[in-house]
Amino acid sequence: MNKAALITGATRGIGRSIALHLGQAGYQVIVNGTKQSLIDEVVQEIQRADGEAIGYYADVADPLAVTSMVDAAIANYGRMDVFIHNAGNLHDQLCVQMTDEEWKSVLDVHLNGAFYCIQRILPHMQTNGGDILLMTSTAGLIGSKGQVNYSAAKAGMLGIVWTLADELKRNRIRVNAISPAALTDMTRPVIKHITEKYAKRNEPFPEYWRVGESDDIARFVIALLAQPDADLTGEILGINGSKVTSWQKPAPAFFENSVEAFFATWQRQKGSR
Repeated sequence: MNKAALITGATRGIGRSIALHLGQAGYQVIVNGTKQSLIDEVVQEIQRADGEAIGYYADVADPLAVTSMVDAAIANYGRMDVFIHNAGNLHDQLCVQMTDEEWKSVLDVHLNGAFYCIQRILPHMQTNGGDILLMTSTAGLIGSKGQVNYSAAKAGMLGIVWTLADELKRNRIRVNAISPAALTDMTRPVIKHITEKYAKRNEPFPEYWRVGESDDIARFVIALLAQPDADLTGEILGINGSKVTSWQKPAPAFFENSVEAFFATWQRQKGSR
């Protein structure tokens, strides 16, 4: 029996590429988005390639809409094997200028949306096991100036991954996160701005911003889902083209002697940076 996979934010960029690749790999794909015409386009493209797919319009920030979407997916396919939370939005602003709505909107889609979907999907995964993949970002791993809302949401993903990887392992449900670097509608304006900035300075383009394509992320997802190892869970994986980076949990450093020992060590480390 084919596995069923729900991808949020599957109408553009990375989500779209993942949906198309899953369809080609024989998955029954549930395409989520917030624009019906784009949902229909992806579904039809999967079907034209002899894949199986349905679409569902739902704002993942709305828990009732998420409930309806999951119910519809189960009614259609009778199972849920893979959930990939790719839906996202941006409202970049310095913290002092950020509105409550700009903060709430980003947290609602990225973080609350992940919880609403996972919580409603889990009852349908606990019998056969499955995979949960969340899209995080380097903003959540190291911070990003002007993106306190986005950074907080993506950092929250890490807590979800590490907690649920442990909580759900007994149910054979793996939970991992991907930090993608790819040229998409969201990243293209940023990369264009950076390209122009460094060109004006007559300086080389930073290696950090040389990113791969959405299809690179999709191919990695297919490979990850194909791995049978139940211990492949709780991982935070950066993907840029064919390059994979494994991010580790923060590790504590203990200063047992005194408060003074901590500050002395901090000053030495500061001087070496």
